[in-house]
Amino acid sequence: MTDHGLWSYRDIAAHIKVRPDTVRSYRKHGLLPPPDRVENGKPYWYADTVRAWVAARPSNRRRQGD
Repeated sequence: MTDHGLWSYRDIAAHIKVRPDTVRSYRKHGLLPPPDRVENGKPYWYADTVRAWVAARPSNRRRQGD
């Protein structure tokens, strides 16, 4: 099932348990995928995009092999 709900910085931060400013920093440093949509100048990502990014993050890949 595909989830096309749009997530903001705040939603992503809640999902990975960090502050929204941390997610903004990830984007600034190229660590976050490009936004799927931009509305009124604000970036948004599909939930599926975020989940795929989280699964591919190095810290998560190490945990899977434990």
